Order: sequence, then C-alpha cells, then structure tokens
Amino acid sequence: MAGRVLIFLTAVGLAFVAILQPARAQGLIRDAEIEYSLQQLARPLLNAAGLSPNRVKVYVLADSSLNAFVIDSEHIFVHSGLILKLQKPEMLQAVFAHEIAHIANGHITRRLTNAANSRTAAGLGILLSAAVAATGNGQAAAGVAAGTSGTAQRLFLAHTRSEESSADQSGARFMASAGVDPAAMIEVLEIFRGQEALAVSRQDPYAQSHPLSRDRLRAARGYAAAYTPRNNPENNNAYWFARARGKLEAFIRNPSSTLRKIDRNDNSDIALMRRAVAYHRMPNRSKALENINALAARRPSDPFVHELLGQIHLESRDARSAVRAYSRAVELSPRHPLLLAGYGRALLALDTADGNRRALRVLEQARARDAQQPRMLRDLAVAYAKSGNNGMASLTTAERYALLGRLSDARIHATRAEALLPRGSTGWNLAQDVLRAADAATQRR
Repeated sequence: MAGRVLIFLTAVGLAFVAILQPARAQGLIRDAEIEYSLQQLARPLLNAAGLSPNRVKVYVLADSSLNAFVIDSEHIFVHSGLILKLQKPEMLQAVFAHEIAHIANGHITRRLTNAANSRTAAGLGILLSAAVAATGNGQAAAGVAAGTSGTAQRLFLAHTRSEESSADQSGARFMASAGVDPAAMIEVLEIFRGQEALAVSRQDPYAQSHPLSRDRLRAARGYAAAYTPRNNPENNNAYWFARARGKLEAFIRNPSSTLRKIDRNDNSDIALMRRAVAYHRMPNRSKALENINALAARRPSDPFVHELLGQIHLESRDARSAVRAYSRAVELSPRHPLLLAGYGRALLALDTADGNRRALRVLEQARARDAQQPRMLRDLAVAYAKSGNNGMASLTTAERYALLGRLSDARIHATRAEALLPRGSTGWNLAQDVLRAADAATQRR
C-alpha cells in the first residue's frame, strides 16, 4: 500500500493551492487492488449515469472520519473511515451514486466555473488541488485559491439542500438502473441522522458538506419503495467490497486485531489476503508468505495477488523475489501504473546496472500513465540520477515536492532542473510551470 500524499493533481487546468496544517493533513492511499475493487463497485453506477468508468476514478483518503466528496468531474474521494463504517456494498454504492450524481448534474462544473479567476498551471496541464478533508474544522481543503482558505473550503464543498435532493433523486435512479437497491441510501442517511444537532467540531465532515433533512429521508424512502428488485447472477459486488474493505482494514488496523477477526477455519480468498497482510506487518515473513502463496496458487492470474507477494518480498529486502512477483503482476496487467511503479521500485532495489536501466524504462511508463504518485516520482528521480541525467532527476524531484504541497522545495529543484535541461525542451518548460505554480502559491499567502 503506497504512502500518504498531501496534494493531488487533477486534469482541469486551474491551480488550487492548499494551505494545510501538516500535523492534521491526511493523504491518499494508493493501492492498486483497493482502487480496482472500488472501481468495480462504481462502474455500473457510472454507466447508468452516462459517465465513462475509464475517466471517473475513485480514490481513498486516509482519514478516520466519515466523508465522501468530488472536487471535479473526474475524481471521487472517499474517506477510509467511511469505507470501514459501512457494512455492505450497497451502502458504499449509495455513496458513490450520490457523488456521481453531483458530477452528472453539473454541480461541480458550476463551482469550477465560478473559480475561473485562479491562476493556471498550463504546462503541468493539471490542477494543483487539495484532495484533503482534514483541516482543523473538518472541511476539505479545496478551492483555497478562490478566496480565503476557510471561506473557500466551505463554499466549494458545501452543497445546497436543493443540490442534495437532486443528487439523491438522480443517485437513486442510477442505483435502480444498475440493479442496486436504493434502500441502501436510507441506511447511509440514518448514520448521519442527528449530526446537524451536534456542535460543528463534533460533526462528521459528511454532515457539513451534505446537509441532511427530514425531506431527504422521506424522499429516499419513496425511491426505495418504488424499486423493483431483479436477479443479477453476475453481481460480484459483495466480493469486491469485501476485498477493498478487508485489505484496507488489514493495513490500517492493528495486525493482531485483524487476525482475531478471521475465523481460523476461514480459508477464503479474503481471509488469506488479510492474514498475509497482518502477518507481514507484525512482521512474520514465513506466515505472510504461507498465506499469500496459497492465494497465488488459487488465483494464479490475479495481478494484485502477485503485487502483494512482491510487496512482501520487497519490504522483507528480498529484491530478486520481489522482481519475479512484480514481473508476473505486470505481465498480467501490463498497463497498470501502480503495478509498473512497484516493478520499477523492485528493479531499483537490485542495485545493478541492468536493474537500474530496466527500472528507468518501467518507471517512465508508470509516470506516463499516472504521474500522481509521489513515491513513484521519488524512485524515478533516483533512476534518472543513476543514469547520469541529473536535470531530469531534479525536475522529477520538483514534481514530487509539488504533489506533496512543498512548493518552496519544488522551486529549489525546479531551478536546478532549469539550469541543467536544454532551454525550450519539454523538461525545461515543465520546470517553468512548477516555478510559476510555486510563485503563485507564494503570492496568495
């Protein structure tokens, strides 16, 4: 499971720079298996809404509070705390359907249009925005560039009651079209019932950005009553929900607690995966390998199983075994950027001339498919440095610091890259864009 990220890049073209309290800021959990599993749950709802599942992605924020939100038309963010709170896939799909409705109904597009006076980062071609919902008052740190931080955050994420009602209605329709019972929407709303009577400091962020009313609950009950269930023999929602939630919990919660929750006679896919993660974190390498190898024997064509096997080997300092496992994962899913990033990291760990050359090639492929991975960018910078390309090493380091919100550090490395790279080259122009983004952030403070 990848580390935490403070700033997330999205393809919109405006520059929002977050002003965060570092001690409270939470970040993205980048894990290929979890993201894939959540995407499987969102896919039928996105199709029902007429949106492309290849464009709208679901990401997890490492935050124990309960929230989900969208900040543009291509990304849905959900807190890890909300995933672990919900007990069945239909409830999480109700959350997704509601957020998808905000996108489909144009609520976010209007907000971005209203923020059009923000500075651009044209060369980056992306929006520097805070996909972080853990500032002091529980508001997400998005839209800071549109005004003062507190006001902008509240205005950008706080939906009106009419928008919430509209999203509920559309979300229920998307659920019904996808064969998901809209009654799950009621169960989600009941979790937040009574939140508005609490002091703001005690409310979950979801209650602050998604105002709840008796009318919303009444309408949700009406949507559920009108739904006609239908059989769907290919419905794998329970499996993907258990897989995403199970792995997330195994990595976040105490490993001993994870093991206690698994029945000793349970040898299902999910149980084997959870045991492997828990034993790995203890650490108990032999037990971790026993479980993940058993799962790999059962699911030999599952790239995410081989990825986890590679992670266990790599973090146990067995680089050669890690390379073999990641190589198999990439063979099974050759275009997945997170798998490519892991493979490149394992190749670097070999610390050989051949491994370094291969790592650079693989990490460049990962970057081309998903540049929003600070850990990958760190590895890519190392690979460039080992190849003698110090200009690209400095540029990649500057990009990583920009992603992390450390724009003063990004400026230092972008300045170095500017001096080392050929004037007018793609890398030189990108260094200029990082410098402009850093300067814009300084001017707004």
